[in-house]
Amino acid sequence: MGPASGYAAAVTHDIHIIGGGLAGSEAAWQLAQAGHKVKLSEMRGSGHMTPAHHTDSLAELVCSNSFRSDDAERNAVGLLHREMRDLGSLILTQGDVHKVPAGSALAVDRDGFSAGVTAALEAHPNISIVRERVDQLPAEGLTIVATGPLTAPGLAESIGSATGKEALAFFDAIAPIVHFESIDFTTAWYQSRWNKIGPGGSGKDYINCPMSKDEYLAFHAGLLAGEKTEFREWENVPYFEGCMPIEVMAERGVDTLRYGPMKGVGLDDPRTGRWPHAVVQLRQDNASGTLWNMVGFQTKLKYAAQVELFRTIPGLEKAEFARLGGLHRNTFIKSPELLDPTLRLKARPNIRFAGQITGCEGYVESAAIGLLAGRFAAAELAGRTLAPPPRETALGALLAHITGEAEVETYQPMNVNFGLFPPIEGRSKKADRKLMYTSRARAAFSGWLPA
Repeated sequence: MGPASGYAAAVTHDIHIIGGGLAGSEAAWQLAQAGHKVKLSEMRGSGHMTPAHHTDSLAELVCSNSFRSDDAERNAVGLLHREMRDLGSLILTQGDVHKVPAGSALAVDRDGFSAGVTAALEAHPNISIVRERVDQLPAEGLTIVATGPLTAPGLAESIGSATGKEALAFFDAIAPIVHFESIDFTTAWYQSRWNKIGPGGSGKDYINCPMSKDEYLAFHAGLLAGEKTEFREWENVPYFEGCMPIEVMAERGVDTLRYGPMKGVGLDDPRTGRWPHAVVQLRQDNASGTLWNMVGFQTKLKYAAQVELFRTIPGLEKAEFARLGGLHRNTFIKSPELLDPTLRLKARPNIRFAGQITGCEGYVESAAIGLLAGRFAAAELAGRTLAPPPRETALGALLAHITGEAEVETYQPMNVNFGLFPPIEGRSKKADRKLMYTSRARAAFSGWLPA
């Protein structure tokens, strides 16, 4: 795949975006829609590939295919979805076009989604896509760095020189994907937890594989004993809690998984009419329903150990895997110390950072910070100042965490959650409090929403 057109690389640009993941793609879209010329550099497609990507499509999803909850009334990430839609997000637009059933969550056909994002950016007259690896921060000109957690070593070194700080590193674990036709439905069954069905859902959004107590205990022991990837030079790996390898969770206690990704609560085994001792859930991974991913089963087990152990799960005894789990390295900067409230690098204000390299976590959060970086840069190019969104909004709470609210020394990647929002005063029920957060956020967002 080459540039957007034959002349693209020669077009004079107003701003350079490095990285064509979710954040870079969203930033490019926002700037282009505002009338600014954008050069978007992406190394995949130029003979370079990361350890986690499989294609040269823009905004490729390398882990789950879920954008998580789409409930804008009671969930912080659902609220973030709504705010991004209101700001013309390309990522949410394509997510809606390519969604697959997932209960109240927004999950997408990963190939259709990334193809849709790529096509939209290639077709935009204000965007030139250049397939190249950038190893140095540009010395001048407005720039957005959105290279994500898999930043190439040369550029990471250049960022380290510019910030005077070492980039932090951690590992994300990728969950396996199973071929639908290999699942045994004499044991497995369709059901969303508590029978919740989201818009467009059918009640068949999740496949459940139940475990008895003895089966669970044997599986837990297998996780602990299975052969795992060795890190050699990378010891004491600081995993992100939201993408914890399942065997690392298993090490925390025999029941940890039963209260996490393998909880059976709210799922009625049709063979017994009761909740199973534990359960493995699979979520649809593509529009045709031929691929299903194992929810919460990120792993660092070696491939042979994965196949052997996962085929002991009832319903997956003959499972065929389209993809096994794996690990990739993530890099991020100490954003609360290094970035100003509009995501500019304090030491070099012509450079902004966006996406997971800032220390936000999750597809939607990454795209959201790309959206804000693009809008801040567009305002700057137009000679205007765009105030950051209010702290009471999902966008504002996430941005504030990244650019100053978090403790610098203990800074770790974070998903958006109501804990980042200013607290609601007084006492109230948990369900009511969530509605209070979202109601307050909508009012604040409406007052800030740019014309």
